[in-house]
Amino acid sequence: MKKNCIFTFKMYTDLEDINQHITACEKCERILNWIQIVSQNKIKRFADQVYWAKPVPSFGDPKAEFLVVGLAPAAHGANRTGRMFTGDRSGMWLYKALYNFGFANKPESISLNDGLKLSNCWITAALHCAPPSNKPNKEEILNCNNYLLNEILLLENLKVILALGKIAFESVLLAILETGWIKETKNFKFSHGAKYELDNKKYLISSYHPSQQNTFTGKLTHKMFYEVFSTIVNLLKKEKENG
Repeated sequence: MKKNCIFTFKMYTDLEDINQHITACEKCERILNWIQIVSQNKIKRFADQVYWAKPVPSFGDPKAEFLVVGLAPAAHGANRTGRMFTGDRSGMWLYKALYNFGFANKPESISLNDGLKLSNCWITAALHCAPPSNKPNKEEILNCNNYLLNEILLLENLKVILALGKIAFESVLLAILETGWIKETKNFKFSHGAKYELDNKKYLISSYHPSQQNTFTGKLTHKMFYEVFSTIVNLLKKEKENG
């Protein structure tokens, strides 16, 4: 670990410890106020539901080799359901891909009690609260980066990180710079399908985020998204064969 961490670093004992601190987090007043406003001004189709309306913990297999990093909970998605990528169209894309490539036991994520389980995959995000207009500020990103850094360090079997979108990509770079896995960030450029081998033989892959803005316009197609997952599965297979 580098000692010149640009955010306040605190080490947690395990992934469950991180999740407990995430759900109790009160660092970002602007976002916390916003998710309460959203929970009180529900959209019509969710008018009868009680929103989670607090920081959303990470989710998955603690023994995972594969880490997915998104942007943040959706205001009427994970901010409502309490599980990452659950209850919105982005999640429909992600969990279907995870299921098709053997990382999930079901092709969709509906609620905390739907029986979904992940295998060899852990899901987190650059931020654990839904920011207004999906636009977090720098301070909010830094506040959450300590959680991401801890997850990366505590996932002992980690081999591949998938960053969904530019903010997630830059947040991962910020975290792994502190681990010493990379010496600088200037040579890492976000683009769909980019693959980078890190100094410790782990990999960082980037993809367009499966948001409606990208999928409805055709900027991200199923073919493009599945090609990224094929790359990841092949990398994991290769690492396993090499011992």
